[in-house]
Amino acid sequence: MSEQRIIIEMGMGNDQYGMDYTKAASRAIEDAIRHSSLSIFASLDLSTDIMRVQVTIGVQEPDKVDIASLVSKLPRGHAEVRAVKGGLNVENPAGNTVVIASAAVEAFLPPQTGWTLRE
Repeated sequence: MSEQRIIIEMGMGNDQYGMDYTKAASRAIEDAIRHSSLSIFASLDLSTDIMRVQVTIGVQEPDKVDIASLVSKLPRGHAEVRAVKGGLNVENPAGNTVVIASAAVEAFLPPQTGWTLRE
């Protein structure tokens, strides 16, 4: 086993007026991250530099997501972001479209000595 997932969090974000898929995705990532705490690093005196962070964003138009912008906002680890078809566009009778994004944020560590995660 080359890596072990230590956390997965889900989040939701939206852009109500601008149809900005990156803004909605960024808010979904922030929502997911707010639900997690990686105290394992301080507890085991590990550097977050060894962590790989994998983010999957679901939106209706994945090609409109600025991946590089999202990667630059992730606070720790080596980040990878990909956008896939998902989320939701909600048409407002007044004329605008609300963009809703979903995010899955996963963190992985290489196997550690001295302690193990259950398989």
